[in-house]
Amino acid sequence: MQPRATPSFRFDNSYARDLPGFYVPWKPAQVPAARLLFLNEPLADELGLDPAALLGEQGAAIFAGNTLPEGAEPIAQAYAGHQFGGFSPQLGDGRALLLGEVIDRQGRRRDVAFKGSGRTPFSRGGDGKAAVGPMLREVLVSEGMHALGIPTTRALAVAGTGEPVYREQVLPGAVLTRVASSHLRVGTFEFFSSRQDFEKLRQLAEYAIARHDPDLAGHPGRYLELLRRVSQRQAALVAQWMNVGFIHGVMNTDNMTISGETIDYGPCAFMEAYDPRAVFSSIDHNGRYAYGNQPPIAQWNLARLAEALLPLMVEGESEEAADRAVADATAVIEAFPGLFQAALLRGLRAKLGLSEGSDDAADATLANDWLGLLKEQRVDFTLGWRKLADAAAGDEASLQSVFSEAQPLQQWLARWRARCESEGTASSEARAERMRRVNPWIIPRNHQVEEALKAASAHDDLGPFERLLCALRHPYEEKAENALYAEPAPAAVTACYQTFCGT
Repeated sequence: MQPRATPSFRFDNSYARDLPGFYVPWKPAQVPAARLLFLNEPLADELGLDPAALLGEQGAAIFAGNTLPEGAEPIAQAYAGHQFGGFSPQLGDGRALLLGEVIDRQGRRRDVAFKGSGRTPFSRGGDGKAAVGPMLREVLVSEGMHALGIPTTRALAVAGTGEPVYREQVLPGAVLTRVASSHLRVGTFEFFSSRQDFEKLRQLAEYAIARHDPDLAGHPGRYLELLRRVSQRQAALVAQWMNVGFIHGVMNTDNMTISGETIDYGPCAFMEAYDPRAVFSSIDHNGRYAYGNQPPIAQWNLARLAEALLPLMVEGESEEAADRAVADATAVIEAFPGLFQAALLRGLRAKLGLSEGSDDAADATLANDWLGLLKEQRVDFTLGWRKLADAAAGDEASLQSVFSEAQPLQQWLARWRARCESEGTASSEARAERMRRVNPWIIPRNHQVEEALKAASAHDDLGPFERLLCALRHPYEEKAENALYAEPAPAAVTACYQTFCGT
């Protein structure tokens, strides 16, 4: 039994309190040599914690799972999921535990959960452990996404465990502490729907509404509206992914949140040379979750949520009521592409330095033709956009340097400049500055992430990790000391790059 700690976590554990039967109470495994590798001090302060009290041995013991904070009620959550299109009726937290929920300084409810804290009843033969590299990877990418303004779970801490983890090779073990608006997933609803446990399904839906859409509480059509809200959040989220070249890599329904936050940074990657077919995940053999497939996969996942919620949407016992519920849910799912395209175009306009226009079709064509240029000439996605801001300020040479052919670019630039001029008064420098605020200079480039993780895992050197993390937290700022992090990988490196889920 873990001893209790003194640092104050303001726990109020509504999931454990309100949803008995939705989880298994469980304890994290004890580890032989807890060591704090990373503490997100700004996030700790945001949660109402005292970072100074967590930086020493006491923090290491807490974040490795050897000591439970006062008020923690660790549980392994139950959920199902469609994984690469195939349904698994029971997944659940196989190497994770929800410690509880903290009310942060803004009064927001935030989950605090472990990842890599040992076997649970849902482990399905796995060891429940995690390695240093994948856990630090989640820090780098999730903090990078947060700095880019994209809704995401966040890493609070990583603690080394002092024990080996056996994968393709022997690796040093670690536990990640993750913070989320909640860990409710599409797969959580599928778990109870597939068992036809409609009472628990209703409890779950009411809990989700109370937590994420409280204005819907008591509304007659609230379950349909919940589906609509989740669809809206996911449309906005995936559009943001697409506009920074992010590839999630494993968009299973158990990795789609009800809150609209990005979750699970296993085989994710950022695209370099623009290619809608880009896939980096070693387990995505058929490209199901390729960059360009992410919007239709999000819609497919939402259709699975609609199916799970459908029994709750039927108002009455007649066949007509059932047909009406199906039609209403179908309409929400069919509206997703329009929501996504609208969100994508808003982002593309901002990246192009344009204000809202009256001709969506013309602006979409302009943006798509730009993306076509990037694809045809294998231009780095991030640098192409960033250097377009230089062109807005009058430096076309900077932009031309990343293109192999001048004429197609010049033809497109003429159209873009005409569109910019149609908006009137904004100065070229003001437009360029707006563009630099939405087109990052630095992203978590795959080769740099791997180099930092190798140093940490193989050589116990956290310096490269810490320097990269510092740069990623300021993705829009051009600083000479961070120039290395803006450089793309050599094409030969990108061509053979693969990511792994870390399990």
